[in-house]
Amino acid sequence: MKIFITALLIAGALVASASAFIYAGIFNVAADAPHSAFTYTIMEAVRSRSIATRANDLQPPPLDNAALISTGAEHYAAMCSGCHLSPDKTTDSEIRAGLYPKPPDLTKHRHASPAEAFWVIKHGIKMSGMPAWGMTHDDSSIWGLVAFLQKLPELTPAQYQELAKTETESHHQHAHDHQHDHAGATGNSRHAEETRKGELHHHEQ
Repeated sequence: MKIFITALLIAGALVASASAFIYAGIFNVAADAPHSAFTYTIMEAVRSRSIATRANDLQPPPLDNAALISTGAEHYAAMCSGCHLSPDKTTDSEIRAGLYPKPPDLTKHRHASPAEAFWVIKHGIKMSGMPAWGMTHDDSSIWGLVAFLQKLPELTPAQYQELAKTETESHHQHAHDHQHDHAGATGNSRHAEETRKGELHHHEQ
């Protein structure tokens, strides 16, 4: 009985201490105030084990597919290079410089297995600045990013620019063609309507 009461008192003291720590605002949440080595180690372990456990059953598609890599290059240039850098931009951007923890430089080496990279891109990471791109992108687009990340550390600035530029230009051309087709369809519809009205007017006369 004494042991139970002692344990209960210790637990109560711990809860009270934690509550006082929280409500006193002792912990500094500022991004320009780094964690202690102990806190950082704990957070790293929690993050890596959480990702590994949830990515364990994912089966990547063939990641050497040229079309998949090309699509990934477009998305990386548009969504990722500002935080994770690119072969043609190796210095910190304004947003990257202010993030903590600092996003990994993905141009240097691969920081995760393909399955883990997919999970992180799709679901994001709490309190890190890493968004959940799965909210706006389908799995195929995310696997494209993963495929591109396998190639990224090997790319020269010129190769990177060519990949990103080619896919971006293709995307813009597709959008232009769609607008042109829509405009053409609208014009044809108006012409048909005008012709029909003219025929009705002629018939009434």
